[in-house]
Amino acid sequence: MTRNPILTVLSTLNQRRVKCLLIGGQACIIYGAAEFSRDSDFVLLDSAENLDSLRDALKDLESDLIYVPPLEVKYLAKGHACHFRCDREDVRGLRIDVMSRLRGCDPFDILWERRHAISLGNGSTIDIIGLKDLVKSKKTQRDKDWLMLKRLVNSDIIVSKYEAPKEHIKWWLQECRDAGMLIELVKAYPEIAQDNISRPLLKSAVSADIEDINKKLQGEEKLEREKDREYWAPLRKELEDLRHKQ
Repeated sequence: MTRNPILTVLSTLNQRRVKCLLIGGQACIIYGAAEFSRDSDFVLLDSAENLDSLRDALKDLESDLIYVPPLEVKYLAKGHACHFRCDREDVRGLRIDVMSRLRGCDPFDILWERRHAISLGNGSTIDIIGLKDLVKSKKTQRDKDWLMLKRLVNSDIIVSKYEAPKEHIKWWLQECRDAGMLIELVKAYPEIAQDNISRPLLKSAVSADIEDINKKLQGEEKLEREKDREYWAPLRKELEDLRHKQ
């Protein structure tokens, strides 16, 4: 993770006691799916008190709103993101995006319970969205998110050396998007794979049919992209209406 200025932003949010979780590219870096990003993305509790704390942090960072909608509970609760650009010298140009809902993911209070905490070594910690929830959040319309999703799962499998508790292996089998790795997984865990046969492409993995696996992976991705388009369509319309009212 980029230590400066991202850590400065994180430290400021901690000091202001903003209840939030790091998501996006910086979270991917921490989980081993390397990606350069100068943006810092967060999902946060959309209470009035927490937004006041966020406003204090944004003021400290000399951050200005750069797009609609304004930072209000009613917009965050619908699924909108609010976007800011920092202008303080040590963080100048860095963008901060905040949301309170992630499509396809559980509500914030559940994400918070599953969070992953990283110690900074100075007595403070970074609260990061859990790996499984981060993977869910990457099922969007954007090509780069699908690449990150694949890297996140692959990295977890490789680091774990293909060994993990049964429930975690089930998750690998459900989320892995690498044909060769899927074939290796079903060979290593045939009984667990059988339990997860509800994912159609696992049958193709059992027979090592790479062409069919890749075809079914494309089908899964197409379905999720369409869900994401449908989710954002009314929100984008609302943003256009807000822009026209300015």
